[in-house]
Amino acid sequence: MRIGIISLIHESNTFILAPMTLELFRREALFVGDQIVARYEPWHHEVSGFIKGVRAGGAQLVPIFAAWGMPSGPVTNETYDTLLCTMMDELDRALPLDGLLLAPHGAGVSQEHPDMDGHWLTLVRQKVGPQVPIVCTIDPHANVSQRMIEACNATIAYRTNPHLDQRQIGQQAASLLIRTIQGQVKPTQAACFPPIAINIEQQETAIEPCKSMYEVANRMLERPGVLSNSIVLGFAYSDVKEMGSSFIAVTDNDPPLARQLVDELAAYLYEHRQDFVARLIGIDEALDMATATGERVCLLDMGDNVGGGSVADGTFIAHALHERRTPGAFVALNDPESVRQAAAAGVGHKVQLSVGGKTDDLHGPPLAATFTVRGIYEGKLTEPKPRHGGRIAFDMGQTAIVETEHDLTIQLTSVRTGPASLNQLRCCQLDPASFHILVAKGVVAPVAAYEEVCTKMIRVNTRGTTTADLDSFTYHHRRRPLFPFEPILPRENWQDAAAVGPMLGR
Repeated sequence: MRIGIISLIHESNTFILAPMTLELFRREALFVGDQIVARYEPWHHEVSGFIKGVRAGGAQLVPIFAAWGMPSGPVTNETYDTLLCTMMDELDRALPLDGLLLAPHGAGVSQEHPDMDGHWLTLVRQKVGPQVPIVCTIDPHANVSQRMIEACNATIAYRTNPHLDQRQIGQQAASLLIRTIQGQVKPTQAACFPPIAINIEQQETAIEPCKSMYEVANRMLERPGVLSNSIVLGFAYSDVKEMGSSFIAVTDNDPPLARQLVDELAAYLYEHRQDFVARLIGIDEALDMATATGERVCLLDMGDNVGGGSVADGTFIAHALHERRTPGAFVALNDPESVRQAAAAGVGHKVQLSVGGKTDDLHGPPLAATFTVRGIYEGKLTEPKPRHGGRIAFDMGQTAIVETEHDLTIQLTSVRTGPASLNQLRCCQLDPASFHILVAKGVVAPVAAYEEVCTKMIRVNTRGTTTADLDSFTYHHRRRPLFPFEPILPRENWQDAAAVGPMLGR
């Protein structure tokens, strides 16, 4: 068995003006052939799982193309065209294949193609023909389209948020593909697209309200003939018609059962839809809560969520901490200009800096203060444990640690970096447990790392391009009606067309 692997992952925030470019892909991951194995095999990523699963099944691994970039604005047309040409050229060279494992994100948008992932998945399907089985993995922050479902025989989303099971899902996909090629199963899938948007503030899978919904989905897996099911939480920062939640079920040659399962999950979400509406906590309330407890607290800065494409230099919480003179607080900001100024001043010296707030006027003004430079560091680190996104190596660029006279510690980085590892502090000789308040620029992604030292997580409703206050965005392309923006009718009155994947002959 010759099994090919293709991955093109980008989470596109259409409310961000700065586009995703080819240079940014090259900075993170753009590989072909054996380069893919060298990069991804050690990671906790679905491509890592593909590699392990294909080898475990005794098949021949054919790595074809892999690209990944940090969440940002839409992919430029020139960039997408270049990526697509490379992908198709490499696929031509790899043919013939007995099966394909594909890894889109599911919320990719290019300037020309709002459903970027559906577009390239369809082109791959057209290239290999209808008889080659394709199994696809997606991020649960996907905005699933009918084209995505129709291009693949089975689609499986990660089951955890923070995403800690990516490698396991990749292995599951590889195992299902091999069983399909061998004729042991015949995957048939269906998807349902309820007109409901689950707010990102309510998307942590280990706690309510998601926990109970996943328990319902898990019980379904015990039924005869069920190969997999997926809860797709959705990504509200892509203004596309597919924006919102969805459900996918894969059965063994039983399309009616697949449709029944997704309908049951959609009915559950409809009945509990109010539970998935955001409960927004402002900065002052969050700080009052944090300072009133003796627990170590992580403040999750939702408006400056790096994992949703934001800038990582939002200052709203930093200003509040500084004004309150809150001791024992930590904030990270992406600010290469201030890093250079701190380095020029030298360790141990005082320097006047205006930190953060330089990318745009949406995430707060710069914080001007006198800082003592505590250290200058290379900013490289590794994280061996599974963490959100599956990466094991990070490079923050040259990094400065500076401190105000009122004990506010700020980590200034030269490269926008998501808060996925506490080693981001430790590599700069900071002990995370020495702080009372740690600010992390995310919503759910930082939890896996920060829960090691923080017993309380508070999601803070800050302004910005990833705010959880979805009413602050002007949508032009989303579905209407879409709860909670508008009221919706019961399931039997929905006008959504369920998508069904392609059928394979035995």
